Amino acid sequence: MQFYPRKSPRRILDATVNGGRFWRGSKRTVVGIDIESAHKPGIVADNTRMPFADAFFDVVVYDPPHIPNQGKDKQKDFNSRFGLGVKSTKERGYAFTHTFPPFVAEAYRVLKDEGLLFAKIADYVHDHCYQWAHAELMQAGRDAGFVPCDCIIKIRKGPIIDPKWKVAHHSRRRHCYWLIFRKSEACE
Repeated sequence: MQFYPRKSPRRILDATVNGGRFWRGSKRTVVGIDIESAHKPGIVADNTRMPFADAFFDVVVYDPPHIPNQGKDKQKDFNSRFGLGVKSTKERGYAFTHTFPPFVAEAYRVLKDEGLLFAKIADYVHDHCYQWAHAELMQAGRDAGFVPCDCIIKIRKGPIIDPKWKVAHHSRRRHCYWLIFRKSEACE
C-alpha cells in the first residue's frame, strides 16, 4: 500500500473480507464485503454486484478461495463454504476461475482512475490437472481494461495439503501470487 499508490489511498475495499485477517493490527480504514453473513462483514454483498457508486474506491483487495471441492467430501463443499452460488461444472474442470471476469469487471467499475487492484491468488491441482488461476486472473484483468503491473511471489511455510491426500501427482506448491493491476493506461 505504500509502494504502488501514487497518493495515499483514502478508500480501500476488501472484496473478500471473510474474517478480516488481512487487516488485523492495521490502522487503515477498510470497507469489507463478503457474500457470507456468518463472517460478519461490514457489508453483506456479492462482489460481482457491489453496492457502490462508480469510481468510489482508490484500492480494491481480492483474496478468492484457493482450493476447489476435493472429491466427494461435502464438508469441503467449495460453493457453500465460500458462498459462490454458481457451481463449477465438470466442463469447467471444477475450477472457480469463472468467478474472475464478473468480479474484475465490477472492481474496475468501483475503482477510481489510477486505482489499484491487489489480488492474492494461488494455482492448484484439481482432478490431476494443474489449474493456472493466476494466468486466468491476469487475462480477466486485461479483458476488463486493467494494466497488470506486478507479480509478487509469496512463499508459505509449507504447501497446502489435505491429510487425506496419500499420493502427490504434482509438486505441492509453497507459494501464492500477489498480482497488482492499475486502472490506467500505464503502470508507472
